[in-house]
Amino acid sequence: MKLQKRDVRAVAALGLALVIFLVLRFAWPGNGQPAVVGIPGGIPAAEKRLARLRQLAASVPAREHVLKSVSADLEQREKAIIQAETGAQAQAQVLQIVRRVAKAQATPLDIRSVELGQLRAFGEEYGEALVSVTVECRIEDLLNLLADLTAQPEMVALNDLRIGAANAKEKTVSARLTVSGVVPRRLVPEKKGLTRF
Repeated sequence: MKLQKRDVRAVAALGLALVIFLVLRFAWPGNGQPAVVGIPGGIPAAEKRLARLRQLAASVPAREHVLKSVSADLEQREKAIIQAETGAQAQAQVLQIVRRVAKAQATPLDIRSVELGQLRAFGEEYGEALVSVTVECRIEDLLNLLADLTAQPEMVALNDLRIGAANAKEKTVSARLTVSGVVPRRLVPEKKGLTRF
């Protein structure tokens, strides 16, 4: 196999480049050891960082204890959430709680009308089942009803209250109470359609 002129020149140029590289690599004066990078701030800064890391490591058991305590408290509170298979069943349970409390009053209250509201989101993990009821009673009976509602073991609370005059001679009021109960988020229907911007 015969090399062409062009190939001979290329091999000669490659050889010349190799010689220049080797001369520069070994003959050029320079520091042959890699540069050592110092710690920013020196030894005192490293000691401060070490002390901070030790402090953080020492606080880990206390934080784990707090986490266990909070988790146990959350588990205890979630027992009060209204458990149901469907949203309608959850609303029925809220209504049953309101009726139970109304009948347990010193003068049992009669619920005149019932309106079931929409289930809606209550934070990221929970939902809210709304039930509105109308009662006619004296103002002190209404206050007792509201106090007894807040004392229930289930998570129910007054969401809205509208009071109007009913009978001036008997000093009764007509009250529309909207009571909400906390339910699992899975019971809240997902909104379909356009998303918010």
